[in-house]
Amino acid sequence: MLAEVVEAVADAAYGSAIVVLLIETSTPTCSVSLSRGTELLASRENHEGLSHAALTAVFVEEVMKEAGVKLEDLDAVAISKGPGSYTGLRIGVSVAKGLCYALNKPLIAVSSLQALAQTAAKHYSKNHVFIPMIDARRMEVYSAVYNSKGECLRDVQADIIDENSYADFTEQPIILLGDGAKKCEEIFKNNQQIRIDETLKFSAKNMISLAQAAFENKDFVDVAYFEPFYLKDFIAGKPSVKGLR
Repeated sequence: MLAEVVEAVADAAYGSAIVVLLIETSTPTCSVSLSRGTELLASRENHEGLSHAALTAVFVEEVMKEAGVKLEDLDAVAISKGPGSYTGLRIGVSVAKGLCYALNKPLIAVSSLQALAQTAAKHYSKNHVFIPMIDARRMEVYSAVYNSKGECLRDVQADIIDENSYADFTEQPIILLGDGAKKCEEIFKNNQQIRIDETLKFSAKNMISLAQAAFENKDFVDVAYFEPFYLKDFIAGKPSVKGLR
């Protein structure tokens, strides 16, 4: 009897919580998660790069099976909209669009940079500035600047990093994040205002709260016409051994 009551209470609590499949493929990390409300139900990640085409659909199947959720029970699919790897973004968006078409579900697009910054803000005091970075070529990164409330202080752009980069934001301690931050270590080694956090990575898990908010506001993108935010035009060439481009 008690078990039935507990199950009924759980069902009632989850009744209004939306179920979202989250796909993050903007970097060499291939990541898929499933959430119900703010709860993470299941997640799969691979950080080795050059595996998105082989793993994205497999990870979708695995997280659904682990959580015991059917595809038709999804309320929406959320995709990382970039910026980032042309190839990775195309693969993730293709999988997301295919699911939305087949299931007649809405598509949500989430900023990869904002999602990481918002996650980082939970780990630091309120007087920090967060700069998530996606590795581009040589000393270039794709970055944006956010405060501890997740508000954008500077829009996304391609930055060629030098010692004067982000000088306009050094009134508060700066935390550099993401796979582009490592290349900044030598440049900012004597700058006491700038710290690099390598523990927080781009992940579908970071997208949960932004996807939830988008769903509540009915902030959906057109499944037929949505295109990822590449930031730069694609230039064909030999793939980097460190990851996708």
